[in-house]
Amino acid sequence: MKKSILFLLLTGFVFSYINAQEATESYPVTTFESNYIVDDQTTTVFDKKTLGFAIQHKFGTIDNGISDLLGIYGAAGNIRLGLDYVPMKNLQIGAGITKSNMATDLNAKYSLIKQTSDNKVPVSVAVYGVLSIDGRDVDAFETGKVRYPDETNPQHTYPAHDITFTDRWSYFSQVMVSRKFGEWLAIQGAASFTHYNMVKETGDHDLIGLHGLAKIKISPQSSLTFNYNAPLKIQSLSEQTEVPDYKPTIALGWQISTYTHAFQIYVSNAPGMLPMDNMMNNRTKFDKEGIAVGFTITRLWAF
Repeated sequence: MKKSILFLLLTGFVFSYINAQEATESYPVTTFESNYIVDDQTTTVFDKKTLGFAIQHKFGTIDNGISDLLGIYGAAGNIRLGLDYVPMKNLQIGAGITKSNMATDLNAKYSLIKQTSDNKVPVSVAVYGVLSIDGRDVDAFETGKVRYPDETNPQHTYPAHDITFTDRWSYFSQVMVSRKFGEWLAIQGAASFTHYNMVKETGDHDLIGLHGLAKIKISPQSSLTFNYNAPLKIQSLSEQTEVPDYKPTIALGWQISTYTHAFQIYVSNAPGMLPMDNMMNNRTKFDKEGIAVGFTITRLWAF
């Protein structure tokens, strides 16, 4: 009898120890349920062999009110379709097409470190890069290069239409740091560098920016989201006497997510879909004349 009791006590102790070990086992934290928050990338890189499809759409601005149903019938809408794939652990590659500027983009993201449940690694860090190719006809460009004179009017000059393929390229690179605080709050900060190979005579080729994201969970599947992207007006980096009137982009949204889907609806003053476009070319404020309704849908498949 004593041996039986001793055996039961030892067995209970062993199982308790195993369960305690499993309970304290560290694992990577999923900071964001989607690799997008509106137009911005998060530090999230999904498991190897995951394929993602993104539909991003913005309607026209809401300044016409009900006459065009808060921009839904507006002519200034924009759309992007994108594919993302994880060919190896921690690496995401992607490509997309965008209505604005008929752009084609190639992008990649790499997760350097991931936050762990025991907080031994307190943050997640990822790097992200995009190459965009402007697909418009050559007549849509103002080169910013040497101009040739109009012989009939010496006071006027025409842009030189010597557009090369690489003139159409623009680049965006970013370092992102995020942290999840409990089950209800996740934040991300980032710094970026944007470069356009060719710009207007009144524009800059290079721009540095700061970025912030936040997600506040309000139910098991729903979250409120916030985006802020700030182009920095650095005179020493600008090629102009006065730095162009860059405007920060802001987005307020609501996200519903499942294991394979994330649906986000939002309002934003960012007219573009690609980060370099929003950083370099936004001149609208977050007001009635500048904001528009949009949505982002992502779908995942595991192979």
